[in-house]
Amino acid sequence: MEILVYILLGLTSVAGLTVVIWRSLTLRWNKVVPPSVAAVIAGYRTGDDLKKVRQTCEANVSPLSRLLLTAADHSEWPKADNEDAVETAARHEIVKMERGLVVLEIIVGIAPLLGLVGTIFGMMTVFGDIGQTGLTNANDASKLAQGISLILRATLIGLLISIPSLVAWSYFTKKVEVLAVEMETLCSEFIRRQYAAKK
Repeated sequence: MEILVYILLGLTSVAGLTVVIWRSLTLRWNKVVPPSVAAVIAGYRTGDDLKKVRQTCEANVSPLSRLLLTAADHSEWPKADNEDAVETAARHEIVKMERGLVVLEIIVGIAPLLGLVGTIFGMMTVFGDIGQTGLTNANDASKLAQGISLILRATLIGLLISIPSLVAWSYFTKKVEVLAVEMETLCSEFIRRQYAAKK
């Protein structure tokens, strides 16, 4: 049973590290909000610039690019309907950006509990042995202390997995929030310029 707990702790550690690396790569600012896409929005002046926006977005595939292409595809719609279409698409993009974060959230809760299960099971085993044989000399007491030390490692390992997972989960959750606000601002600016150019 104790070995099973350590195996589960090892698996949670690997899963957490995998999610952290994966999200670190996919949530880079330049990958979500490419500077060239942001620049082409700033340079949008007339309806003729729409082709350039499309080309830049297609060349720089990103969540922001997909939202801008949605806005461009619905440019003939009334402004309010276009904004609704972009908002719907934005919700889908945010869900994609949050992928894997629930795994970190689960690890934050489960790793310390797994460590505690390992500790409790180990304590039961150690004290069960003492109950049968008793402590007859100082050497037995020394073995008991060593046993308890080994047992408490499960709790320590659980906490050492949980704490970095909590930090990563908090960081990535905040980063998704900041990126979402930036994408919303740029999309709103693009739609405003798009409809202003038609007047």
